[in-house]
Amino acid sequence: MGTTGPALLLTVLFVSSASGSYPRAQNVTWISTNFKTILTWEPNPSADYSYTVEFSAVGADTQRNSHCIRSSGTRCDLSSSLSDLNASYVADILSEPPLGATSGLIEFPHTRSPRFCPYKDTDIGRLDFKLKVSEDKKKTTLYVTDPLTALFKDGQQLDIRDIFSNQLQYKVTYWKNKSTGKKVHVSPNNVIEMPGLDRAKSYCFKVQAFIPSRSPDKQLGELSRTQCSADDNQSVFEVYSVGVIAAAIFLILLLIGLVIAVSVVCYKRRQKAEHSGKEGMPLRDV
Repeated sequence: MGTTGPALLLTVLFVSSASGSYPRAQNVTWISTNFKTILTWEPNPSADYSYTVEFSAVGADTQRNSHCIRSSGTRCDLSSSLSDLNASYVADILSEPPLGATSGLIEFPHTRSPRFCPYKDTDIGRLDFKLKVSEDKKKTTLYVTDPLTALFKDGQQLDIRDIFSNQLQYKVTYWKNKSTGKKVHVSPNNVIEMPGLDRAKSYCFKVQAFIPSRSPDKQLGELSRTQCSADDNQSVFEVYSVGVIAAAIFLILLLIGLVIAVSVVCYKRRQKAEHSGKEGMPLRDV
């Protein structure tokens, strides 16, 4: 009985010491685009420990996501958990024993994330748009499609216009085709009529979301792909590459050569036939 107490104490101390050696998470980062929000960290855990994510709005109760408890992963999707888009959230990454194991520690090593506000901090992804020029070339219109988010309401997936409402604007960067001078036009609507364009010129366009109420580094979304209007005055060298033009010239010359060759062969055969015919004719009596 006298040796049981010290032995038990040594066991508890050993377990506590081992548990206290769990590495803390590092490089805790929020990655968020169109409200698809992932919390990431390093390093990958060994078989001896796991990670649990706790998060809360500043000043509110701590919550857990059921998919991020005693996990061997290094990322946690909190898109649907951050329900108040205007709140600022913080998260703690706890280093704990793996699922099914126990520990004598009361408090586990943890690392806190930076603050994150979905409405202010999520990145806005690339927009898609269609370019339409009227037949008389007087009107050029861009039809922008607002990207969908990772959020749902009443079973319907929301786009960025549903969330930002009239805070959302569109920044159009445009320039004359083959020119380097660029101009900017800002529109509050996703159907954008471009003013003051030269009817005789081709123009190129890029569009991105613009939210002026945000901090400067978060106001602009990702740039769209470039689209250019047709240029009816382009020369053949502007429409086709040098390789295509060279191949076309080669084919034309080849065709001409074949025609000449066939013509020469036919002419020689005809001449030979006529010559053979004359030699076979009998001489007339004098």
